[in-house]
Amino acid sequence: MIGSRDLRLTVLLLLLSAAAFSGACASSGAVPRPFPTPGGGSPPAAPVPGAPRAAGGYADGYTLSSAALALKGTPYRNGGADPHGFDCSGFTQYVFGEYGIALPREVSDQFRVGKKVKPRNVEPGDLLFFSTIAPGASHVAIAIGGDEFVHAPSSTGVVRVEHLSTDYWSRRFIGARRVN
Repeated sequence: MIGSRDLRLTVLLLLLSAAAFSGACASSGAVPRPFPTPGGGSPPAAPVPGAPRAAGGYADGYTLSSAALALKGTPYRNGGADPHGFDCSGFTQYVFGEYGIALPREVSDQFRVGKKVKPRNVEPGDLLFFSTIAPGASHVAIAIGGDEFVHAPSSTGVVRVEHLSTDYWSRRFIGARRVN
């Protein structure tokens, strides 16, 4: 018979394992194929339905945020970087890649590209970074205006809109970057 101490230890280990896998956005290290890599050998990504296209590796923030919003409801998939499922950095990489803007695959690497933006100057299309499962940038989203952003949140979620002003996200916000 299992003692209560052994049972508690087993439950704790299961909970820690579940927490580690539910926040896989920053820690996946996966490199899914195909994903958009401008000038690379990967096949081109499917266009986002209804989103206007821009040539030359540039899209304004409203175009990027519209493309991101067109993907609302797409399921979370660890290591996912296409409309069959996204993790957070795969989502941002895919949206920007649709417009010829190359982003690195990992959240921490995306945090180092572009220009730093002060919170009061965030505009649609800016990347928003959060510290969720590890110190430093471990989650990324795309600003859509006001205090709203769109992202692929977790293993139990879908691409959706959230408010930066909510207690959860405001406490975890660590910075914004403008890539285009």
